[in-house]
Amino acid sequence: MKKILVTGSAGFIGANLVLRLLAGEEPVQIVGLDNLNNYYDPSLKEYRLGVIDRRAAEHPEHAYTFVRGSIADKALVDRLFAEHGFDIVVNLAAQAGVRYSIENPDVYIESNVIGFYNILEACRHHPVEHLVYASSSSVYGGNKKVPFAVEDRVDNPVSLYAATKKSNELFAHCYSKLYDIPTTGLRFFTVYGPAGRPDMAYFGFTNKLLAGKTIQIYNYGNCRRDFTYVDDIVEGIVRVMAKAPERRRGEDGLPVPPYAVYNIGGGQPENLLDFVQTLQEELLRAGVLPRDYDFEAHKELVPMQPGDVPVTYADATALERDFGFTPRITLREGLRKFAQWYKEYYG
Repeated sequence: MKKILVTGSAGFIGANLVLRLLAGEEPVQIVGLDNLNNYYDPSLKEYRLGVIDRRAAEHPEHAYTFVRGSIADKALVDRLFAEHGFDIVVNLAAQAGVRYSIENPDVYIESNVIGFYNILEACRHHPVEHLVYASSSSVYGGNKKVPFAVEDRVDNPVSLYAATKKSNELFAHCYSKLYDIPTTGLRFFTVYGPAGRPDMAYFGFTNKLLAGKTIQIYNYGNCRRDFTYVDDIVEGIVRVMAKAPERRRGEDGLPVPPYAVYNIGGGQPENLLDFVQTLQEELLRAGVLPRDYDFEAHKELVPMQPGDVPVTYADATALERDFGFTPRITLREGLRKFAQWYKEYYG
């Protein structure tokens, strides 16, 4: 039975990954770790944990344990690794958000730098088969070339959040080289879906429209985002987990770092105004908003915000080549599922 640690397991992607693992045919032992911080409403995290508990009860062939704590707590991380002897670690715990990093830099260093270092050190002293970790499309910064490919230079971050994610990739490469730890970084592109993060545009827009507030559309609507539905993200993670970078030696007889990085993105960048139009239609369809809602009166076009980029667009051909997978769920399908969930959750 594989022993798997999922950090950030009460988070959006983490919870969906645990749910997917609990539905798998191969019995697994899962430890979820999350500090349930209040970056956004913790009741949403509690809700996700409740869904996981129900799924775990339906699948007693799997073992599932939740631990409340932070990856920045080195003693806790070391104890969990010593107790469980993990085979695979998926590090999704991180302080997210571009704009929040401008106002609250300390928490990004604590979680994304010190916390990730603690995970790497634990993998060093308690060897694992594979460490998979969340990077971000934000590492591409202000790159003008699109679509973004993993071979592109990523040394011009435009936010502290992006810089911490790039540091994760550098740390991982170093530990792969020095200690032969197989690591794979995944650069996620604008993940969305039911029970997602309220600070993401689709969720925040819905909350504001329902409250009769005005939504602000950045760069006067001239942003394009590669939206990726959470199920596609999870499918990519699961495939990557099962296939660690190969340990091998180079021509000089020294180990070649078992290190890889992939994009996971839809590959279909959507104009922000088209995205808002689709969201409006699905909110009406689900009955979240009344049929006569005046959307035009609740929209404002505003300039670009500090730390933001005009376009994110993934070249995910490496993921398709190595794992036979590319995201498939359309924006309309995904926003329809979100709108239906929102109607059920908020009533």
